[in-house]
Amino acid sequence: MPLQQWILLSMPTWFIAITMILVAVGTAVGGVLLVHRFVNVKTLKSHHDIAGPIFATIGVVYAVMLSYVLVIVWQNYDRTSNNAIREANLYADIYRDTVGFSEPFRTKFRAALGDYLNSVVNDEWKELARGQGSLQTRELNARVWELTGAYEPATEGEKIFFAEMLRRMNDAGELRRQRIIDAQAGIHPMLWIVLLFGGLITVVFSFFFGSDNLIAQLIMTTLLSVLIMLILFTILVMDFPFSGDISVSPASFEQILQYLK
Repeated sequence: MPLQQWILLSMPTWFIAITMILVAVGTAVGGVLLVHRFVNVKTLKSHHDIAGPIFATIGVVYAVMLSYVLVIVWQNYDRTSNNAIREANLYADIYRDTVGFSEPFRTKFRAALGDYLNSVVNDEWKELARGQGSLQTRELNARVWELTGAYEPATEGEKIFFAEMLRRMNDAGELRRQRIIDAQAGIHPMLWIVLLFGGLITVVFSFFFGSDNLIAQLIMTTLLSVLIMLILFTILVMDFPFSGDISVSPASFEQILQYLK
């Protein structure tokens, strides 16, 4: 299990947020005070002509990288949420398609489908938070396919309903596999290292600007550090869409289960 996912599972979101903000504030305040203790303000000011353009370049490069990663993570989270809703809607359509079949297949299929969807909500969603699917849910899904594969449509009408139901079952199966993959996928650790060190470099570089008003510099540096940390926090909590307090919920499947009753 990746470290980021372990953090999301082991700690509440509010604790992660407070910890990251405290680290940002402590780094900014401690760094500025440390530099001002050992380096004279006039010495720092004498390097502004060189440090200014370099800091601006560093800031732009890091801001572009940070915003790009944030957008990608946000889009992946939205895509995963929409896929879950689409998957649930497909099962509602599949259930509705069974009106075109005769007994006892219709009753058996609906019961098996209900068991599967209950397992998705109550079993698999917990496993998704750990980045894996549920073995029990997979077995119940196989049971649905066994019933489907053993059924032979008797009329032209049943053949039409059966073909449409099969298409939707295949689409739902693909979305389930994608859901499990999305539960495992996250930002590569190397990219996290780049993001963290890039943020640290950006904040540390700001320590070496001289200001006669120490309080103003402390405030500005702290705000910069907190802003960077808040964006990193947002990336972290949305990196694994099924893990943590801010995660994709099984609400769409729960609504479908109400529809099946």
